[in-house]
Amino acid sequence: MSPSHLHTGGRAARGGLRRLGEWCARHFVIVVVAWLVALVALQALNRSFGGEYSDDFALSGVQSQEGLDVLKKHDPQAGGYSSQIVLHDDQPLTGLGSQMATATGDLQKLPHVLSAQNPLTAPATSSQQSQSQQSAPQKNVGPLSSDGKTAYITVRFDVQPSALGDGYLPGVDDAVQPLRKAGAQVEYGGPLGELARPAADDRVSELIGFAVAIVVLLIGFGSVLAAVMPLVTALVAVVGGLALLGLLAAAFTFATVSPTLATMIGLGVGIDYALFLITRHRQNLMNGADPVRAAGHATATSGRAVLVSGCTVIVALTGLYASGVTFIGKLGFAAAITVVSAVVGALTLVPALLGLLGRHIDRFTVRRPVAETEEGADVPQGTWHRYAKRVEHRPWQFLAAGVTTVVVLAIPLFSIQLGHIGDGADPTSFTDRRAYDLMTDAFGPGSNGPLTIVVDQSGVPSSQRSDLASQAQKTLNGVPGAATVTPLTPTKDGDVLLATVYSQHSPQDAATTDLTNRLVDHTLPQAVAGTDAHGYVTGTTAAQVDFRDIVASRLPLIIGVVVGLAFLIILAVFRGLLVALKAAVLNVLSIAASYGVVVAVFQWGWGGPALGVHGKVPIESYVPMMMFAIIFGLSMDYEIFLLSRVHENWMRTKDAKDSVAHALEITARVITCAALIMVSVFAAFIVSDNIVVKMLGLGLAVSVLIDATVVRLLMVPAVMTLLGRHAWWTPRWLDRIMPHIDAEGDHEGGPGGVSAPAAPERERAS
Repeated sequence: MSPSHLHTGGRAARGGLRRLGEWCARHFVIVVVAWLVALVALQALNRSFGGEYSDDFALSGVQSQEGLDVLKKHDPQAGGYSSQIVLHDDQPLTGLGSQMATATGDLQKLPHVLSAQNPLTAPATSSQQSQSQQSAPQKNVGPLSSDGKTAYITVRFDVQPSALGDGYLPGVDDAVQPLRKAGAQVEYGGPLGELARPAADDRVSELIGFAVAIVVLLIGFGSVLAAVMPLVTALVAVVGGLALLGLLAAAFTFATVSPTLATMIGLGVGIDYALFLITRHRQNLMNGADPVRAAGHATATSGRAVLVSGCTVIVALTGLYASGVTFIGKLGFAAAITVVSAVVGALTLVPALLGLLGRHIDRFTVRRPVAETEEGADVPQGTWHRYAKRVEHRPWQFLAAGVTTVVVLAIPLFSIQLGHIGDGADPTSFTDRRAYDLMTDAFGPGSNGPLTIVVDQSGVPSSQRSDLASQAQKTLNGVPGAATVTPLTPTKDGDVLLATVYSQHSPQDAATTDLTNRLVDHTLPQAVAGTDAHGYVTGTTAAQVDFRDIVASRLPLIIGVVVGLAFLIILAVFRGLLVALKAAVLNVLSIAASYGVVVAVFQWGWGGPALGVHGKVPIESYVPMMMFAIIFGLSMDYEIFLLSRVHENWMRTKDAKDSVAHALEITARVITCAALIMVSVFAAFIVSDNIVVKMLGLGLAVSVLIDATVVRLLMVPAVMTLLGRHAWWTPRWLDRIMPHIDAEGDHEGGPGGVSAPAAPERERAS
């Protein structure tokens, strides 16, 4: 477009985004004040009425929940939610009888407590050792260790303790104070331990991410103000989104990891979206447009790409509800809130600040400012153009290199073990980790995740119950993988039999998962065979196994839904069947590679200790599902940004190969900087004490890095070159029924308001 176009009166119809951008740039005071007022109001409302985050959720229809319901019905005190308070002393704890009695008595008086078992007065429980382990030394399974130096108080609650809030802990501390004064070490295990964890502070992660982002922006674009603006707008949008999430938490239960996840995603996309608009705006200024019209044109073009990309991310995140697990769906919804606020901030606050700065956006520089090349302009054949030409001459070699890299990184994926990360992987500064270690040393690793056997014999005649109990006990005693099995004991009403099975391994070990499924699928059906009794395995560990099995079975559905929706969006935007298919396939490959890295680091232990993870841990059940939705959505940002330039040049020149080189030349700097920023934001969360956050942070950072390098620099140019003009082929019947989505505002004029030259008639195949 010639410079004269920038000053010609606007005859072209100006779209809503252009008008929005120009209005915000012209009335920047109103927009900035409105954002500040909204932030203050949301923060005040959140402080006054905001809710708490909790991991209190239940899975309906699973056998562990059914067993818990049976237990609650027949023995309410045994059927609540249990947590352990672990005690240790260098001297036998039997010398603290009065303090133990006082502590358990005070614990029973606390709100929501059903019972508190005194380990010194608990009846001795004989246990049966699994036949497969008869020759192995047996750990004591009672609440008092064999040397009397370690014990645990089992406290049962009528609600999930983690849902009580940290304001509940002072009462627990007061109750166990006599034991601490007597010199005993007191640690909280299970849900109480999670409640006692220090509040997550993500400010360090955010500061690290911001610092790296500033350096990248300064090096990449040279302007101080242009480097700071994306960070400011992203931060403002995230703060507003988190306040809104806090208000929603008053009405709905969101997991404790929700605000961290929302912050991670909100910062990443917020910086990217602002960056896309600012680079287009600065090029408009360099081409002679006035600041208001330059901001309006940037909003109408790059802003439209932001809108399409944001909608794709939101669709991918909300698609997690297809899992049928509300807990996972709400995680996606929480992240989608900050994505919405990031999009709104990019389309309103960014143009307002651009209008405020006017032509002074490059007033403070550290190097000669650069910007995105104007669409339709002749692009100098720089480094990226020459690189694209090399790909054009040897596409198969570059494609093979990309595929090989991705396949090698994805190899660990084939050994992935989904599960729940136990307390044993936490830092030793956490009380639940110290409780875990004490229990392991005194009672064996399986003591941290006992499996409660519930046999409902209410439908069995009294005359047959003795034979049932004998048959069930004999079957349970022979189960492989169990270290010990306590005798079946009836509840007070006699309708339910209870026993506890301790695994030979820790709760997060794959062998414990196998043991749980073996009990549910084979052992208990054999134990009650020939009767009307029903057997269940319940407890925290059993519920986690049920959750893992549900997630594993529904992960393919989530992948199908997200890939399908993204495929349709790309197809509707670019009207190219093979382009949409290419985007879906390459994104799946890059995600598989990031999965492989996460498995190698955490499950195989390649670098886990360096990240503050104790030992090898399974992959948290919902992490692959969350990663897939987030990564697939985020990768569409770069996909749409790059393909829109390729498509734009293709529509103008009909030269398929040159279109790829042209697109790489004008977008490589922006995409590279945006990717480096997003990688730094995600990687900064690796310093978190929360292992799930570490896992997500590493997985997202690696995925963006792979997507921006291997996929965008090797595979996409190679595939687009090989496809040539066929990449944009769409059957005529499909083109007629698809909605038309203008990703880059092709119908919009230039910054001065003049329509761009009409593109040649696009080719369609019938």
